[in-house]
Amino acid sequence: MWFWWLMLACNIIVPFITIFTGWFMWKRPPKEINRIIGYRTKRSMYNNDTWKFAHNFCGKLWWIMGWIILGISVAVLIPFIHSTYLTIGVAVLVSVAVQCLILVLSMIPTEIALKKTFFDNSTCE
Repeated sequence: MWFWWLMLACNIIVPFITIFTGWFMWKRPPKEINRIIGYRTKRSMYNNDTWKFAHNFCGKLWWIMGWIILGISVAVLIPFIHSTYLTIGVAVLVSVAVQCLILVLSMIPTEIALKKTFFDNSTCE
């Protein structure tokens, strides 16, 4: 049972980081465009308006997704409460991999929103 609690703690690290980072990006984005910290893509770094928009959009998205992922991550582990160490470990491994995939895929709606808001076919991207 102790292993299940340990794996639950490990499984909810990514959602909590997502919630915290999303809030931080949304409420306190980096002031200036830089290549070190923040949402850094070609479109988001085009100018200051796109930089702010990308952080606002992605930050809100991550904040909302973090809470959803947190609930799902806890719910996914509940059926495994009395399973073997290996089964619990594999369930957590799959869960964390899906969480990370969701974070990477969150770039797609952010880039689509940037393109719809700031870029058209005649603009140099």
